[in-house]
Order: sequence, then structure tokens, then C-alpha cells
Amino acid sequence: MTTATVQSRIAVNPDATHVNEELRLSEVISALSYALDIVEGQPEGHAMRSCLIGMRIADEIRLSAEEKAALFYALLLKDLGCSSNAAKMCWLFKADDISVKRDVKLVNWTSLLNSGMFALKHALPNGGWFQRLLHVCGMSSKGEETSKDLVKVRCERGADITRMLGFPEATAQAILGLDEHWDGAGHPLGMKGDEIPLLGRICCLSQTVEVFHAEYGLSAAIDVANQRKGKWFDPTLVKALRAVKKDKAFWANLSSNNVSDELKRIEPQEHVRMVDDKLLDDIAVAFSSVVDAKSPWTYKHSEGVAEISVGIGNVLGLSKEHNRQIFRAGLLHDIGKLGVSNLVLDKNGKLTDDEYGQMKKHTIYTQRILERVPCFQELASFAAAHHERLDGRGYHLGLKAEEIPLEARILLVADICDALAAKRPYRDCMPTEKILSIFAEERGAGMCPEVLDAFLFFQEKNDIICRIKERAATLEDLLEQVQG
Repeated sequence: MTTATVQSRIAVNPDATHVNEELRLSEVISALSYALDIVEGQPEGHAMRSCLIGMRIADEIRLSAEEKAALFYALLLKDLGCSSNAAKMCWLFKADDISVKRDVKLVNWTSLLNSGMFALKHALPNGGWFQRLLHVCGMSSKGEETSKDLVKVRCERGADITRMLGFPEATAQAILGLDEHWDGAGHPLGMKGDEIPLLGRICCLSQTVEVFHAEYGLSAAIDVANQRKGKWFDPTLVKALRAVKKDKAFWANLSSNNVSDELKRIEPQEHVRMVDDKLLDDIAVAFSSVVDAKSPWTYKHSEGVAEISVGIGNVLGLSKEHNRQIFRAGLLHDIGKLGVSNLVLDKNGKLTDDEYGQMKKHTIYTQRILERVPCFQELASFAAAHHERLDGRGYHLGLKAEEIPLEARILLVADICDALAAKRPYRDCMPTEKILSIFAEERGAGMCPEVLDAFLFFQEKNDIICRIKERAATLEDLLEQVQG
């Protein structure tokens, strides 16, 4: 669903735009790239450091300013689609998708031996060796097509989101070609040599170099580039990388805490974009789709929370600008779930204490991610407080009554409504009467009476619960894609 469609449904006045003359789009995107690092199991700043490496290679091969601008955002946003294959990765390996994603970047998965050893090490981690061997054999029978599908959904989804945000087609094509290899053994299309977009080839090399540099150091990063030259990587680009190896100041900056400042310095100045309210709405919608793609069970959950929250805000008479903040917070309230394993998110049964502890961390991640974005710092505190309760039994701060901002009280009601009305792995959609009875029990205990009354008025006029339940048909298709 486009931003315009969401906005028209929830009335946040999309025409009231304000250009922030001091805030660059690159600052917003680089800050949010931390969320993409989390879902890929990478250390904080992976995407930004990959961007520095790729742009340094671009200098060596003398790309044009226009090409550099497209590459700059391709490198920062290369993992936009990474949440889309998390559920399937978890289902295939019966293991923590975040750990699998982290470690697979250190393996030459085009080697049958290496990929087999990797699968044996990571699949069914709580099973015995014989069980794991049987499981790996079952995975092998699915063949190369499964690997292609995992890469395809990730790359296509990432490219689609960049187009939605108005980035050039060259940026989208770079993300599509991220996992194609020079010798044609990559995925998903098996493109070879110059068939692969140049910017995609740079992204492929840059992210691998960053991963090995962060894990093992510069020599190991250069060694893996040389070993895979002519196989994974364009030989010309590896040659450019070897020239960069001599730049000691560059590698020192890469390991410093000044990565974001360095990014600002190297961004092609003639193609700098500043943000306005419309673009910030677009970004919130885009990243909400990344969040909801992590699990088929949360399909359009963030959009639903945003719609209900703004509906409540309208009933309460909040200003359009106030509601715009609530709209963005609703879309981004669960961004921290990108750091939670699908073993927990998709579990068909009651969570253990340890699993529940992992789930509760998502609000901490949400606050940490949003606080990094200058224009989202204000909403970070209440977006991350959407599980706080009036009686102090919520998380992660354990706030009570008047300590909880109004916006967080609104988000709590919206979040619970959308969650109860939708299907979950352990239950069907809850009947409307049951949901309303739960809300009545929570009145004054967990939920703010004023906010609850506003929700009930909104529900009566719009029957939002019924519309949430209509997602169930789509869920069956999503589950088939994950488990098929």
C-alpha cells in the first residue's frame, strides 16, 4: 500500500509539507540503516561502513557524480528487503534466523562442501547429530531453487521499496544485483560479468569486505576479495580495492566512531536531498513494511496500529500535526522486532520466560533505533512505550499512570486491538465481543479510560476490528510462501 493510500485513509493532511532545510535525507537513512544491520545480525554500522568502502572504490574507478549518488543510497539500503526472507530462513533451518544470516555472510555458499558444512552446523541446533543430518538432507532435496527464492524475495523487495521512496532506478537495480556473481553462480538470475549492473557489483564486493574486515581485520578482507576475484567479484573492482588498501587513513576512519560524519563528507554534494514531511511519512511507511515483513503473522500490523491510533487521535481532537507524529509512531512502534528471532515471533505456543524476555527487548531496540534519527527523536520515547500500562505492569520501563505519555496510551490500545483481531500462530482471530470484553476488563488497569472511550467511538463508526480480520485470507498465502 502506498503512503498516499494510508494517509487518505487516516487523514494526516499529506499536503501540509514542511521542508527541513537542515536535515539531509542521508542522515535519516543512515540512522535507520541500524535497523537493517540488526535484522541481518551485523554489528552496528555495517551498512554505513559498506557505504564508505563502496564509495571509496567508486572514487578509484572514477564514477560520475550521478552514479555515485545512486550507489550511495544503494549501499545504505541494500538490506531493505532482508526481513522478507527471515521467516523462511528460520523455518528451513529450524534455527534463529538472525544468527544464520550473520554467519552465512562469512561462508562461500556457492561451494557445495562449504554450504553443506554450514547447514550441518546451523540447522536444528537443539537436535542430535543424526537428526540434524536428516534435516540437512531434507534441506538439500529442496535444491538450489530454494536458495534462489530466498535471495530473490530479498532483492526484489528491497528494490521495490527504494522505488517507492523515489530513488533512481540505478539504485533499485544495484540492490537487485546485490547477490549476483561475476562467474554467473550468484542469485537470483545467475547474471554473469557485465550483465550485472556495475553498482550491484560494487555493493556485492563492499558488503563482503566490510563483513570480513569487521570480523577478522583488513588482511582477511583483502584476502577474501582476492580469493573470489573472477568468481564472486569483478576483477577490476578487486584491483581498485587493492589500491584502497594502501590508504591507512581510510581504514582508520572505518574503524572509528566518526562513520556518520565521514558519510556526510563523502555524499555527492550536487545530489544532496533534504527531507520534508511528505518524505518522512514515506520513510515511515517504507520501514513499517520492512518490520511487518519479518513475520507473516504481522502482515500490515504497523499500518493497522497507525490507522487506529490516528482514529483515536481524531476523536480526542488532537491537531493534525500531533496526529502526524502518532501516525509515524504507529508505523514504527515495532521496528525493534527486527532484532527478535522468528523462533520467538512465529512460535506456535506459549513463550518460555527466556523467549518472553527476548520479545520484551523489542521496545528497547525501537527506542535505540528511533533516537538515532534526528526527526524521530521526539516520538522515540512514546513509540517505545506502547507496552506500558497504567498499573505499572508493562515494559520496558515499568511506567505508571501519568508517567505514560498520552501518545503511548493511544498506541497501547491500537496495538492490542490489532493484535487480538488478527490471527496468530497459536490462535484464530478473536471474536469482536471477546476483544471488547477484554478492553472492558483492562479499563483503568492497563488502558486509559479516555483513550478507550475514543477507541470505542472510532470502532462503532468504522468497524475496524472486522477489517483487521479480513487479512486472514492473505495470511494463508504468506504462510504457503514461507513453508512451501
